[in-house]
Amino acid sequence: MSTLDVGDAHLTYTEVGEGSPVVWLHGSGPGATGMSNFGGNLAAFQDHRNIVVDLPGWGGSPRPELEEPLIFHAAERVCRAMTALGIERAHLVGNSYGGGVAMRIAMSHPERVDRIVLMAPGGVLPTDAPPWPVGLERIFAYMADEKPSREAMAEVVRLMVFDESLATEELIDERYESSLRVHPEMPMPPNYGDLTPDLGLISAPTLLVWGREDQTVPLTWAPTILAGIPNAELRVLPHCRHWVQYERAPEFNHIVREFLHGGAAAATEG
Repeated sequence: MSTLDVGDAHLTYTEVGEGSPVVWLHGSGPGATGMSNFGGNLAAFQDHRNIVVDLPGWGGSPRPELEEPLIFHAAERVCRAMTALGIERAHLVGNSYGGGVAMRIAMSHPERVDRIVLMAPGGVLPTDAPPWPVGLERIFAYMADEKPSREAMAEVVRLMVFDESLATEELIDERYESSLRVHPEMPMPPNYGDLTPDLGLISAPTLLVWGREDQTVPLTWAPTILAGIPNAELRVLPHCRHWVQYERAPEFNHIVREFLHGGAAAATEG
């Protein structure tokens, strides 16, 4: 793991592979890091230069003092990190909150984005929220607790997967220990920012990947994004919840590689 100075912040990141750049952007759940979200996928992408970022306030990246929405702030720091690494343009792969960050980059810096993969992205809420889906409700409760328990983390992790056998004791321990190192100090729910009005600014080919049984960012939230982004397509994986890249890793890797290498969306470009 390495650290980048991006002006008013430091971001930790992991770099793996060589080839066209892919920037991986993780979710905002307690204990999330770039490598905890995507470490198991990278072997399938060794022909790319993979930059796996810890977003501000998660993993090894210190939490900033800020008033602007989290997604907006993180997006600008990721762009600065790309510049510092000599990356003019990259594919973006974002999970949940990281998907919102990817969309914001594509809106504000379209020249820096090639293709985008979004797994149940954040930043686009239905007009009737709250109430929150049970997954978000548990995440917000955990983040609001000054001394969260390991069992509370276990409940969060189990809600992320359809097959609860994947919520291993080792994974729960990893996420719990990571969450305690950088436990958030922010209002609940956090001010992520609203990307809905600007979805039409995303010109990059976009692949949405969703778990059919997602209880955190439910599939019913997908149509707004699908309709709002001009060049978007949707793949839905059954028997899968929020952590698509973890729970259905082989299918996810195949779908994403096909898309990044000019798959289904290629016919609609140009």
